[in-house]
Amino acid sequence: MLTNDDAIAEKVKQLRNYGSKIKYQHDLAGCNSRLDEMQAAFLRVKLAVLDEWNARRKEVATQYSKLLAGGDIDLPLIPEYAEPVWHLYVIRSKQRDALKAHLEEQGVSTAIHYPIPPHLQACYQGFQERHLPIAEWLAEEVLSLPMFSALEAEEIEHVASATLRFRQMIGC
Repeated sequence: MLTNDDAIAEKVKQLRNYGSKIKYQHDLAGCNSRLDEMQAAFLRVKLAVLDEWNARRKEVATQYSKLLAGGDIDLPLIPEYAEPVWHLYVIRSKQRDALKAHLEEQGVSTAIHYPIPPHLQACYQGFQERHLPIAEWLAEEVLSLPMFSALEAEEIEHVASATLRFRQMIGC
């Protein structure tokens, strides 16, 4: 899109990024439309290795699940009919913020994907009076561990051992 109006340009940028100026804060109901021709060209080349990368992320997820089993941290549940490719590896903890801080201290970057439930976003003002307890509960507990196909075994073990140390610290 071309415009000489800064306000229009800013609004279009916001709309193409889920209606967000600030990550995870959605003032407008937007969409994910950030794929331009250059990005598409790069992704087309990457399609040749997509299956390999997906297989590797499955291996990473399997290793996380083995190392983190048991205790008070909930691991992803995989229904029998599903075969995830593990874009994210999301755990849940009642002490999520403390766990996140602990992992950051151990050099492990984590993310809280969607800390504000959709019905509480500014763009959905008509829904803010609704009580959606599962969405609210998940927004308070979810934490994404590092997940990408190039994670080395030592890095996975570091993330897991740092997480297990946190469990021991809080007595889970």
